Amino acid sequence: MKHIKLDRKTKTAALSVASNSLLITIKVIVGIYSGSVSIISEALHSTMDLIASIIAVFSVRMSSKPADKKHPYGHGKIENISGLMEGLLIFAAAFMIIWESFKKLSADHDLNITAAAVGVMLVSALINQWVSTLLYKVAQEEDSIALEADALHLKTDVYTSAGVGIGLILIKITGLTIIDPIAAILVALLILKEAWNLCLKAFNPLLDSSLPEKEEKIIEQILKEHTNKDLQFAQLKTRKSGPYRFVDFHVITDPDISVKKADEMTKHIRKEIENSIPNVHVHINLEPKKE
Repeated sequence: MKHIKLDRKTKTAALSVASNSLLITIKVIVGIYSGSVSIISEALHSTMDLIASIIAVFSVRMSSKPADKKHPYGHGKIENISGLMEGLLIFAAAFMIIWESFKKLSADHDLNITAAAVGVMLVSALINQWVSTLLYKVAQEEDSIALEADALHLKTDVYTSAGVGIGLILIKITGLTIIDPIAAILVALLILKEAWNLCLKAFNPLLDSSLPEKEEKIIEQILKEHTNKDLQFAQLKTRKSGPYRFVDFHVITDPDISVKKADEMTKHIRKEIENSIPNVHVHINLEPKKE
């Protein structure tokens, strides 16, 4: 089983930390000056993004460590734990935004809508679009749930920042300040949906659920092609740990075939599976056919 390159994943996660730090500072300054709850909510959202990005940096470093005596299957599940934590952080941010927005709905508040306030939101959306696209690309190529979770954080920030920016423009045109908390609540509902999907994706591998159906079918097809009177296959089990996949099955051999010969016959099967599915470790249990 090959270990995934560390530097690329770590550097990509660190970029997210840098961009979030910059955007938080700008949003807090403009939010306080304008009095906009939606901008302050966005600053809070970006703070959660920053925490998530720091978790992602830590998790991709730890998950790429090789297997050791205490962790014979490696450290890949650290990424799943990280993804789950990031999902919970998104939930927390959404509920905090909703709470603050409902308080603003029941009270009048002055807004100082400036070009700077609108501009910050739109620039934030553009920056996060660029960073999230890069994160998602690396996440797909390296099969990293931690980076995918971080990309999702920033993806929601793209929608929310753009939504808040448009809301501020509508307030400037109509004079209806109630648009501000309503926009923030709509933002939070979108965040909740994304958080739920992320938590499900990160949590399932922690229960050692099987590999995706597409990948299992590839394995089953390979085994089917090599089934004959001398070799039969049974008890196929699969699971995933972070970016790593584990495949386990029994090979039932003709009793007249030696263990050495059976092992030679299964080497090319292992190799074929490894060439068809990335980051996979195949464990084969040889078992002579009972008379």
